Amino acid sequence: MRPMPIDANTIITLLLIGMAAGCLSGFIGIGGGLLIVPALMYFLGMSQMAAQGTSLALMLPPIGALAVMNYWKAGELDIRAAAIMVIAFVLGGWLGSRCALSMNPMKVRLAFGLIMLYAAARMIWTAGRDLWWAP
Repeated sequence: MRPMPIDANTIITLLLIGMAAGCLSGFIGIGGGLLIVPALMYFLGMSQMAAQGTSLALMLPPIGALAVMNYWKAGELDIRAAAIMVIAFVLGGWLGSRCALSMNPMKVRLAFGLIMLYAAARMIWTAGRDLWWAP
């Protein structure tokens, strides 16, 4: 993949995507796949694979350090659970990237969209059920 030209509009778009993803990540723990990948694809014309790779590169530990610090100070961080998940996350990230890079990009895009759709529908259904039908 050739790097995209970085002009003022691209820089502003990247800053806006990063700010939105950072706010969502700090607010409700999402950002990478849910926001960054589609935004890079639709606003900057990246391929599915390039958007996923770029999203993964920015999610390295320094990005979330300040948000993690706030949750830690508030006593809302289970460091043991995070440490255990890191081990599996690293292996899963390696395996998942190998799998995605070996597939047709349109199939990867379809899988990505279906997973997002399923997650959204499930969250909406359970939130609505708990909000409207809970005692």
